[in-house]
Amino acid sequence: MSKLDDKALQHVAKYFKALAEPMRLKVLNALQDGEKNVGQLTELSGGTQANISKHLSLLDQYGLVKRESRGNCVFYSIADPSVYELCELVCGQIGVRMSQETDISKLFTAAQQSAQ
Repeated sequence: MSKLDDKALQHVAKYFKALAEPMRLKVLNALQDGEKNVGQLTELSGGTQANISKHLSLLDQYGLVKRESRGNCVFYSIADPSVYELCELVCGQIGVRMSQETDISKLFTAAQQSAQ
């Protein structure tokens, strides 16, 4: 990360905070294959319409989604597809860490079995 001043770091922290909520990640994941309205996102995520609307508002505020009104419906889509690159990087790192933990756990299990 390049050298950033305090104000810039506050913006970065808010961006990550927007991504730190599992339901918002579900919404972003649901939008990965194309735009959807609140009703569709509610159905896919299992949340309530009010809750999904609240999350979409925050995601819109931070420029992660964009909204388009069509008649009585509002459709949401991804504003910045690079968010998926960030998520893939994080998911890959978590996968590596979980794999390492599993390998360590197997070593201890094998050691316990051979001691018996």
